[in-house]
Amino acid sequence: MPRHDGRADDQLRPLTFTPGIAPHALGSVLIACGNTRVICAASVEEGVPRWMKEQGVTGGWITAEYSMLPYSTLGRKPRDIAKGKQDGRGVEIQRLIGRALRTTIDLELLGPRTLWIDCDVLQADGGTRTASITGGCVAAAVACQALVAAGKVARSPLARMVAAVSVGMVGGRPVLDLDYIEDKDAAVDFNVVLTDEGRFVEVQGAGEESTFSQDEFQALVALGSRGVEQLIQRQQAALV
Repeated sequence: MPRHDGRADDQLRPLTFTPGIAPHALGSVLIACGNTRVICAASVEEGVPRWMKEQGVTGGWITAEYSMLPYSTLGRKPRDIAKGKQDGRGVEIQRLIGRALRTTIDLELLGPRTLWIDCDVLQADGGTRTASITGGCVAAAVACQALVAAGKVARSPLARMVAAVSVGMVGGRPVLDLDYIEDKDAAVDFNVVLTDEGRFVEVQGAGEESTFSQDEFQALVALGSRGVEQLIQRQQAALV
């Protein structure tokens, strides 16, 4: 039985990368996964967080910020500044993005610099956090190329690629790359984050008013792994 948008269970949504979307950033890309669209921009600041200096930690640092623009959802989403604090979901997502992207960079080669990855959701239709990781990695790779071109590093500190995708049990079947309609009805949904070496960075998963078996868990992780492999191929093609 086909999915509501006609995709096969193991098929990604249409994916595009539009580089150079933010000219003042060192590296940037607009990633579109179906109807989800996120601008990912990488900026570099000389210097590192104070805690690194206090603890004698050498090398650089990578951190991420994530936000959903007010018009990214069907109903207007108030800006965090209007509420006086960042919502917990946003904090959790940007920490996930930061953890994922820190696996991509040789922080010693980066030197005493902070690489900021800003992810701004223009349109949300499921998978905004996974799109942010996938697009954020491309933006980071472009920024690393720019650092080499500027003579600030001897060689690119990019050590590997990383990407992420959602999977879930929908209608009793494991499916790849959920959009919002599928995500809200999924009995179980996971976010799977892997490197180009096939090593896991993180697997986030939960039953939504349901439980899942070990066989279902393994099927979802395997499906997500195959999806990430395709995403990384697309990332690499976008960087050529």
